[in-house]
Amino acid sequence: MEKISIYLLRHGRQNSRLCNVNVPLDESGKCQAELAGKRLMQYGIGIVYSSDLIRAVETAEIMNKYLSVEHICLSGLREIDFGCLTGLTDLEIKKRYATFLEERDKYESDIPFPSDEGSPNGENGAKVYKRAKEAIDIILERCMKENIESAAVVSHGGTIRSLLAGILDMPQEHRLLFAKTMENTGITQIDYHINKKRFYVERINDYSHLENHPELLRKNFKS
Repeated sequence: MEKISIYLLRHGRQNSRLCNVNVPLDESGKCQAELAGKRLMQYGIGIVYSSDLIRAVETAEIMNKYLSVEHICLSGLREIDFGCLTGLTDLEIKKRYATFLEERDKYESDIPFPSDEGSPNGENGAKVYKRAKEAIDIILERCMKENIESAAVVSHGGTIRSLLAGILDMPQEHRLLFAKTMENTGITQIDYHINKKRFYVERINDYSHLENHPELLRKNFKS
């Protein structure tokens, strides 16, 4: 076995537009997961991993109807902790945290999401990369031990961006430059070449399985 392919997928659309609430998929998210599962059948997936947040678990379970492999949850694959922004609407975030958004969008420093006593764990990209990379290392170890050449990993947009930045040794403040819109169930493929001990990024945010279903694209979601 020369390489291990890891297919990172953002979860399907969740049933709430509030920031990072732990909720199930809506009907369009379930459709996205169905289409992703059908597509992944051609990639020889030997194991499925997901974050332990409900939307990621449900996406993985729906996909796995077509793959019929073991599904394991890893908390390290969770979405970035948005701190005080968690549970807020987009409008509330823009009103309350305009200064934070302005600073973040300068791409000059890897600033963490705002925290207070009620929401103390706002993360930055470096912190997310550390825990997510530890999860990826667990996945690689399992794949090498059991000769599994391909794994599907359901995670979150912020986490996938942090992983890409870390793997490519980019400043984490530039992670938002990966895909202005990270589509739900979009596929990002990273291949680990065993002899070289190195990752190669093969594709980012590939959502061709959704292109015949424009109603499932994020630009067409209604508020």
